[in-house]
Amino acid sequence: MIIEAKDSLTSFLTGSCIILIAILANIGGPFAFVFNNFFYIAIALYVVVFGIWLSVNFKGPRFQNAIRGGFLGLVFGIGLMLSVSGWVVMPLGWYIAMLAFFHWSEYFVTALTNPSHIVLDSYLLNHSTAYQVAAVASWIEYTIELLVFPEMKKVLWLSAIGLLIVMFGEALRKIAMCTARSNFNHYVQHVKEEGHILVTHGVYRFFRHPAYVGWFWWSVGTQIILVNPICFIAYTAASWKFFQGRVVAEEITLLNFFGEQYLDYQKRVGTGLPFIKGYRGEL
Repeated sequence: MIIEAKDSLTSFLTGSCIILIAILANIGGPFAFVFNNFFYIAIALYVVVFGIWLSVNFKGPRFQNAIRGGFLGLVFGIGLMLSVSGWVVMPLGWYIAMLAFFHWSEYFVTALTNPSHIVLDSYLLNHSTAYQVAAVASWIEYTIELLVFPEMKKVLWLSAIGLLIVMFGEALRKIAMCTARSNFNHYVQHVKEEGHILVTHGVYRFFRHPAYVGWFWWSVGTQIILVNPICFIAYTAASWKFFQGRVVAEEITLLNFFGEQYLDYQKRVGTGLPFIKGYRGEL
């Protein structure tokens, strides 16, 4: 395991240990009184001590990596706290935890499977302005509907379906990344690198673009978890449009790279994305 993967994993796990505060507050004994009465103070102290630990143990570029992994770990731990704090906030906890895990695992899996292409942007925290606007819009819709129509956010069975969809999408995307290894990149490559091969085994036997399929369903599933009807429709439409353009651009490149080999693959395997056929040009 390369140093970037180790630092990211260590900081993420340490940050997520903030969940221990909630555990100690609920196990009874001498810890219960302290953590129940000074819960938010304990959280604040943990964050401060954790920040000091990061600054002492990681320097320079390693700190930039660790602070991102640590931040996502803290958010993941807080999401887990909410998930066990009662069924009213349980779906919000699921969403927060899965969001944090997605961004952290994008970096970590890339560091494991394609270390030559690992950069801080692999966390995808600044993926695009459109992505950030979409995330904020979903938070705004959730908050407004929670205040105006609180019963809407209590359909736990629907949120549970959303969680399963998100977990499926997350698993499929990471399996695709692990299968493709160095042939996977977060950005469409226009120059064929040495050793770049066409991956057609594993999950690529079922979908031409399994990583995109996973991300599509992950995106849609997050809005089902939150029971956000407006953003569910908007996310579905925006994700479909994005991947339609992305698949066409990528397949033009792949046809240039692999020619008849990719044409044959296109004939045998679909994109996996609903109503997206990909680039249908001929050589």
